[in-house]
Amino acid sequence: MSETSAEDVVATAAVAAAGWRRAGIAGAAIGVIAAGAAAGVAVERLTVGRGMRKKARLALDASGPYGSLRGHPGRAVADDGTELYYEVDETEPDGGTSPTGGRSGAGTHAGTGPRRRRLFGSKDPAPLTVVFSHGYCLSQDSWHFQRAALRGLVRTVHWDQRSHGRSERGRAQAEGVPVGIDQLGRDLRAVIDAAAPEGPLVLVGHSMGGMTMMALADRYPELIRDRVAAVAFVGTSSGKLGEVNFGLPVAGVNAVRRVLPGVLKALGSQTELVERGRRATADLFAGLIKRYSFGSRDVDPAVARFAERLIESTPIDVVAEFYPAFTEHDKSGALPAFRDIPVLILAGDKDLVTPSSHSEAIADGLPDAELVIVPDAGHLVMLEHPETVTDRLADLLVRIGAVPAGTR
Repeated sequence: MSETSAEDVVATAAVAAAGWRRAGIAGAAIGVIAAGAAAGVAVERLTVGRGMRKKARLALDASGPYGSLRGHPGRAVADDGTELYYEVDETEPDGGTSPTGGRSGAGTHAGTGPRRRRLFGSKDPAPLTVVFSHGYCLSQDSWHFQRAALRGLVRTVHWDQRSHGRSERGRAQAEGVPVGIDQLGRDLRAVIDAAAPEGPLVLVGHSMGGMTMMALADRYPELIRDRVAAVAFVGTSSGKLGEVNFGLPVAGVNAVRRVLPGVLKALGSQTELVERGRRATADLFAGLIKRYSFGSRDVDPAVARFAERLIESTPIDVVAEFYPAFTEHDKSGALPAFRDIPVLILAGDKDLVTPSSHSEAIADGLPDAELVIVPDAGHLVMLEHPETVTDRLADLLVRIGAVPAGTR
């Protein structure tokens, strides 16, 4: 097994940065980021050779079951024509699921009116649907553990936000229109109209997904009032994300805030070059992903690798075009729309991306909400501590009578 010193790690970061300089201002910033990542993975590289780490990644990719769950597929159409991919996990009348995770005999657009009437009878009420919205640079598969736990208990919809996962690249963005959180709220409405046009709803959102839910409430308060039975905000924020320091010292965070928008814009214009750079510096970026995704040291390696795959699959130009939306995000004024329904607010105490103080701020606006701060947890709390998140969701569903009491 080869060994690598900490100095070699930093040298690798410098070489990587040099290769990125053709992207202009991005070179200097990537050098800083790579150096930080190098510090994060130096200890690992002292004991584990590069070839061994590559083999480990391949083995985890081949054996890891995460992200393998599939439901009945469908597509909703956003107001700019973008096709949004979703999947439905239906419950059978006896509480079971079909082999593919949906109703036996269900077609592409699961949950449509005609099918529901055939299965339940025309006078039966539409079933409750739990709609999961994922975060930035992720996909619907980030809810793997919660999806597995709820199968057969309740009808669920998982969708990929525009330009993420299996959804189409935003058509408006292809024409130069900046993406904003308001657009994502309208996208969620399109998914609801297609996948769950009737019946009560429970909305669950992580990070950007929670912001999407706030934008939905801001634009369609009547939908929240008339159909939403409960909501769960996981590691999200109602605004002031421009003040987050990402765990950096004051000088460092000020420098990042100053250059990052230009860096991302430059990177987004050099997609092919940057993607090659990401592959060449996989170890360094793995260190960054782990630092900003998890709060504990003993994360299952297969789960950590799964998070890497999710984030790596998001093209750099998508990363670049979404980032400005977060500094502009302010939906604190939409929170009152959720005051009359059960609300769960959950966050990791070591979240560096949407710090737990942002969840506390949401709770200040929703004083009757349940606030849960999970110890030793980072931004991807639903992957890092899946039992805690799933149990709290189950408690929420029990409270509104969506699943039997005692469900765990």
